[in-house]
Amino acid sequence: MDNRSEVREFLVSRRAKISPEQAGLPAGPNRRVPGLRRSEVASLAGVSIEYYSKLERGSLAGVSPGVLNAIARALQLDDAERAHLLDLARAADGSSALMRPRRRTARQWSPRPSLQWALDAVTQGPAFVRNGRMDLLAANRLARAFYVEVYADPQRPANLARFTFLDEKAHRFYPDWDVAADICVAILRTEAGRDPHDKDLHDLVGELSTCSDEFRKRWGAHNVRHHGTGAKYFRHHMVGDLTLAYEGLEMVAEPGLTLTIFTAEPGSPSEDALRLLASWAASQEADAGAQTARVE
Repeated sequence: MDNRSEVREFLVSRRAKISPEQAGLPAGPNRRVPGLRRSEVASLAGVSIEYYSKLERGSLAGVSPGVLNAIARALQLDDAERAHLLDLARAADGSSALMRPRRRTARQWSPRPSLQWALDAVTQGPAFVRNGRMDLLAANRLARAFYVEVYADPQRPANLARFTFLDEKAHRFYPDWDVAADICVAILRTEAGRDPHDKDLHDLVGELSTCSDEFRKRWGAHNVRHHGTGAKYFRHHMVGDLTLAYEGLEMVAEPGLTLTIFTAEPGSPSEDALRLLASWAASQEADAGAQTARVE
């Protein structure tokens, strides 16, 4: 991905989101651009209009942390957006590849036995490991049953972004599909800033951009996010509606990977649905084992 165009489009998109009123400035007449003018961002950040214009054209190489933080304050960036700006600056300096531990491709990575044991020890909810490309790399029994339609795609590794945008079943699985799609693309955008030379990510973005207008529109918005905790609503084809809380934990031993655990509120209908899903998953495994035994 071209760093200069990424920087330019990100800064322009953030500037367009801030109104003069939000920045504490008079709106004034004859505004021809959405959001703030370049001159207003420069003034708020305490830099010259010429210097800010150079930055917005994509020239972040060599910019000091102080200036980057001033730009982030002027544009009212949230934590995820601020981190993304710093990632883009490191990429412009050529330092991102040196500072970040090398990440294996999904095709090369396999979970350590102890990691799989830890996932399997989680029996009350889906638990899985994904990377920033949304590849499902390891999972417990409940996660495999929960995402059974994602795993139905023969392409490996199974990928949540590909499922979201290229599989019609995703619109049933995610009743709030627009929200799920926004989150998915924001995670991919964040990963693109962290690791701009990831060929697998380039290939995935190219595939989704070619095949999905909805993805292409969202990708152009340059939204990013940190996806650590919250709640999501699902409609599973076997057990119906579920409202699940999730916790995403960055794995220190595996840079770039996230362990996610879904749980249901105790005593809720969603907890009953997870128990039913666990029973269904166990029966599916038993049937598969019986078929294997007959073949042998």
